Amino acid sequence: MDQPRTEAVEAFWKRFREASGLHHDEYAVIAFGDSPAMMDELAGLVLGGVKRATTCLERSFTEDGEMPPVVGGHVVVVDGRGRPVCIFRTTGLRTGALDSVDDGFAWDEGEGERTRAWWLAAHRSYFGREARHKGFAFDDGIATVFERFTVVWPPEVADPA
Repeated sequence: MDQPRTEAVEAFWKRFREASGLHHDEYAVIAFGDSPAMMDELAGLVLGGVKRATTCLERSFTEDGEMPPVVGGHVVVVDGRGRPVCIFRTTGLRTGALDSVDDGFAWDEGEGERTRAWWLAAHRSYFGREARHKGFAFDDGIATVFERFTVVWPPEVADPA
């Protein structure tokens, strides 16, 4: 879910940009989940090195106007209070049906039991809530974006190069 570029987010990005030698301000800001508690939990999984993948519905970009991910693009992750916790770089993207998820992706997303069955049940529930809230049709064939990433900032939680 796209989030605003607050003063704290911009300062966090600036520290990363200066340390890494980047010369651009092209980045997205997201929170994982649909509640502050879920946002905190999932940000914690990223910081703990467990979560290295995420999923969203393609319609988020085509109909909701969110910034689409790009391989090599940077994303600032915020917690449930909107505080920046880390920056990741997208390393892989695939679009397919929700139920095309495989065991490896379910494991890399790092949630729950880390199985395909658990992943499907959790994401049917999550995206089902989104569909009811926004009034669109939902089924297992809905176009889904599967994104893999590596954490690049801050240095104490960044993945090895």
